[in-house]
Parts: sequence; C-alpha cells; structure tokens
Amino acid sequence: MEQYASRYEGQTKIARLMFIAERYLEKQGESYKMAIDAIKLTKNTNLYRKVFEKIGDKLGSGYTFDSAWADGIDKKAQVTHDELEALLNTYRQNLIRKKIRTGYNDLGAFHYDRGDFNASLRSYIRTQDYCASEHMIEMCMHVIKVSIAMNNFVHVLTYVAKAESTPGIATNKVVEAQLKVTAGLAHIENRKYKAAAKKFIETSFELGNKFAEVISPQDVAIYGSVCALAEFDRRELKAEVLDNSQFQNYLELVPELGQCLNDFYNSKYAECLAYLEKLKNDLLLDIHLYDHIQSLYEKVRTKALVQYFSPYTSVDLNKMASAFQVTYPDLEKELSKLIVDGTISARIDSHNKRLYSREVDDRRETFNKAIQLGEDFQTDTRAMLIRVSLIRNNMLVKPQKGEERRGGPGSGAGHTGKRTDKK
Repeated sequence: MEQYASRYEGQTKIARLMFIAERYLEKQGESYKMAIDAIKLTKNTNLYRKVFEKIGDKLGSGYTFDSAWADGIDKKAQVTHDELEALLNTYRQNLIRKKIRTGYNDLGAFHYDRGDFNASLRSYIRTQDYCASEHMIEMCMHVIKVSIAMNNFVHVLTYVAKAESTPGIATNKVVEAQLKVTAGLAHIENRKYKAAAKKFIETSFELGNKFAEVISPQDVAIYGSVCALAEFDRRELKAEVLDNSQFQNYLELVPELGQCLNDFYNSKYAECLAYLEKLKNDLLLDIHLYDHIQSLYEKVRTKALVQYFSPYTSVDLNKMASAFQVTYPDLEKELSKLIVDGTISARIDSHNKRLYSREVDDRRETFNKAIQLGEDFQTDTRAMLIRVSLIRNNMLVKPQKGEERRGGPGSGAGHTGKRTDKK
C-alpha cells in the first residue's frame, strides 16, 4: 500500500486511498490511516470530519478525531479566505488585470486545498477574462485538474482542446504529455477505449512523476496496454505498441504487462489471459478503471477467440479449450454467443466437437454486386432518356394562364396538358 500510495500526491492520493478503503476490507484500516495522514497535509477539514463520522475510533490510538486540529484549520482558513477576497476586491477596483488573474488563481488554489472543488473551478474559470496568451495554458491546466477531481470529464476535454490550440504548446513537452493523459482518462470515462489507448501510447516519457496529482507513469502503462489489447488489431498492436520505443519506457515500469502484450501478439492467449486475470483485482481497485474492467476484459477475450480461429476453416474444440484453459462446455457457450451476435461466422459440430467456418463465395458475391450495379445504371439511364425525349417533344404539364395566382387546383381549374406536333 505504501509503495502504491507513494506514486501520488494531493487530492488524487486521498481519493485513491479512500476508494480502496471502501472496497478492500483487508486493507481498509491501513488505507484509512494513510488517507487521514494525507488529509492532514491539506486544509480539507470537511473530508476529515466525514471520515471519522464513518469509521469512529476503529483505527485505534493515534487515529482518533482531532477536533483541535480541525477547528484550528477552519479558523486559519477563514482568515486566509477573507484576506484573499479583500485583495481581489482591491485589484478589481484598481483594474489591475495581472493582479486580478493572480487573485483568482490564489482563491482557486485555496478552495482546491479545502476540497471545495466547485468554488475552485469558478475561480479558475474567471481568470480567462484576464489571461494573456502566455497564461492560457496555465489556466487550462488548473481547470483540468479540478475537473478531474470532480469527475467532470466534459470540462476536461473542452479545456484540453483549448490548451492544445494555444500557440507554443508543442515546445512544452511536459504539458503536452499531461494533456495527452488527461484526454485519455476522459476517453476511458466515455468508453472510447481506442481513442484512450492512442492518447496514452502517444504520451511522452517526459511526463515522469511530474503529474502525480493526477496520474502515475505506471498508470499510463496499464491504461494504455489494457485499452490497446481490447481495441487494437494485430497490426496496430505491433506497430503502435510493441514497436513504439517511447511507450516501451512505460512498459519497463510494469515488465509483466509488456510480456502480456507479446503473448497476445504471439497467440499465447492462455498466458496473456492468465496474467490479466491475476491483475484484475488490482484494476478493480483503480479509481478510473474499476467500472470498465468487465467490458474491457470481455473485448480482449473475444478478440483472442476470433484471432485463434480466423486462419482456419475448422478447429478441434478440445484443442481450443486446452489453449484457452477452459472446459469444453464453457468454450461452447462462449462460441455460441459469438456466433449468434455475428462476431464469428461459423457453426459448431457438437457431435464431433469441431468449429467450422461458414464458407462465403466471394466470387459469387462480387458478380451479384456487379450485376445489381448494372441494372441500377440501366434503370437510371432509361429514366433520363425518357425525360429528355419528353422535353424535346414539348410534352410537359403546364398550368393554365392565371392559375398560379388563383392557387392552382383549389380554384376549380384543373391542370391540362397540350401536345404540339412538329411539322
């Protein structure tokens, strides 16, 4: 737990420890203790009180409610808040734009430290009116950080786009990497796993530990790899992940994950899926991935089954079950579901325990499409020739004189056609 918690700082560290404490009973006490220690480094007394309202004195000596600390922090915070508001009002009265921006930034940081993310977000957004172009990226990063703490990923994508369109962003590799990972988190939240994978894979290793308030380098490796396994085909997995020297730096932080990717690419599906199953409990305790693990794992397994079968016209289901380390009945159920939903074009011979691909006559389909296109062309051409012939022979239906003014058929006069024969 200590090693895990050491990757993060600030509100993210607190949120992750609280998340684990609420879901992992064996580590609940340790997680709460570490969360309380982290909370006491901030001014978030509301969260401190809520924790003790929930757990009481279960943690034992050294971790009982410290009312003197909470009350003292509240008093100091009120004084600080009043001072910041007074300074901001002075700056606004004197119309000092640079100072007004600084005043709103100070208020935003104060509210963030207090855990009042709504007030913090309002303060940071108000700096937009006082930002020169060189301050726009700073403002966007503040809004993004607070929005992630609020789980408001709509704001995250909006301000990532705004920051990426700011001149000079390409020269700041660290901020560029921070924008990539925050966009990746937003895409995960929106269940756009392929877009998320691309963002994490494109993240420069310059990120390092410089964004510990949001994400760790190990997270980049895990999020990028799991999303890539779920969404990338073999060519993309090879070109964009395994041959990506930049992303390999992240994979070195989690070596087993790199081996898992290689196993999947080399069709060692049992080994790959076994490692993912081993990793599953940890991922279910991840604040960003827990709600997506079931969907991601199903996608990975489905892809593995499809890729295993795709080169063959028939497969021995006993051998396939052995390759995936499952029983024959379980494999048959999985394959039946994939056949019904159209993922695999095949049929199961339960008597001989074989899976046969459904043969598609590509030659016949191509001919049928060509014939249909020809028939459509002939129909369109005939219609066009008939129209041209009618126009040439002046065989058109025209309204009688004055009929348009009276409103056409409603006036009692009908449409008539008149043919003029050419001599």
